[in-house]
Amino acid sequence: MESVVPSVFLLMVNGQVESAQFPEYDDLYCKYCFVYGQDWAPTAVSWTLGPPLIGLEEGISQITSKSQDTRQLLTWNFPIDVTFKSTNPSGWPQIVLSVYGPDLFGNDVVRGYGVVHIPFSPGRHKRTIPMFVPESTSKVQKFTSWFMGRRPEYTDPKVVAQGEGREVTRVRSQGFITLLFNVVTKDMKKLGYDTGPVDSQGILTPNQPQNIL
Repeated sequence: MESVVPSVFLLMVNGQVESAQFPEYDDLYCKYCFVYGQDWAPTAVSWTLGPPLIGLEEGISQITSKSQDTRQLLTWNFPIDVTFKSTNPSGWPQIVLSVYGPDLFGNDVVRGYGVVHIPFSPGRHKRTIPMFVPESTSKVQKFTSWFMGRRPEYTDPKVVAQGEGREVTRVRSQGFITLLFNVVTKDMKKLGYDTGPVDSQGILTPNQPQNIL
């Protein structure tokens, strides 16, 4: 009896936005959202005997303050949990991060944007993402934005995951965020795709699962 070839594969991701380092700032919170190609869609998967649950495509963390040790970490441990289905690995999901906090006048302003692809191979992965902020193009604009409490920011944070128009944006590096991913794939090998034992970053922990379900 021939086995039925599935029409889609699944990418299941959970983990957390662990922590951040922004030496110049405190009392920050983080937003995340996913960006993915046309062949991808969030889907519900049942892990138990209960009804299928669909993960969240976006979220916003609590406000956190720096630790009192020398690391001065901003710790969120904010959970991520989502499942995607697709027929094509093109447009592999990316997670976009935006960090906000108060300025001198108490206004919430952006402190950093960052983006990274979901790891391609199954297992446990940790990523440290460099963050950046848009910059004003002149000193007058810089002073005006500071005085008015409205520094440059993107209307839609998802633009940082797209190449179009990015080359004309002036940015400055600012801070880092650490993410933890637990990745499971299903039916990719049956459709002829092999992610291999090592992900695109070439990082593999000694006890990391290597099989594709």
